[in-house]
Amino acid sequence: MVNSAGITREQVWDWLQQVTDPEIPVLTIHDLGILRDVAVHDGGQVEVFITPTYNGCPAMDMIAANIRIALAEQGITQLKITSVLAPAWTTDWMTEEGKKKLCDYGIAAPDKRFTIANDGVECPHCHSTHTKLLSEFGSTACKALYQCNDCKEPFDYFKCH
Repeated sequence: MVNSAGITREQVWDWLQQVTDPEIPVLTIHDLGILRDVAVHDGGQVEVFITPTYNGCPAMDMIAANIRIALAEQGITQLKITSVLAPAWTTDWMTEEGKKKLCDYGIAAPDKRFTIANDGVECPHCHSTHTKLLSEFGSTACKALYQCNDCKEPFDYFKCH
């Protein structure tokens, strides 16, 4: 759909594919699956729908600011950002590319076999599953802290939701 300002939903979606997560800058909001939808309205208004990874996620304000900046750079002056809480975000919404980026960055990707396992999470450094849980809370609330028993490196695990 093209609105009266000549902006298409696809253009906006493409522009937003460059907006990164402030806590994990190798991931885009598309990779995380928090970019839910985009609507273009007559008169030039764009509406972006996002879902937080969990209620109260402190990164959402910065993500909204980064969306505003990215779209302002494209000439979008009328913008509405709508937070969608239902259905609740799940790690199933993450892209496979995003999960690969997490591992390359040194964070174990979510694995539906367990939410927080005592051990057995694959180390993103050496790929061993000989790992142990150090803390259910990692560098952010959505991660747990593990250590690999083989390479001895600590690493975060992105919790399943």
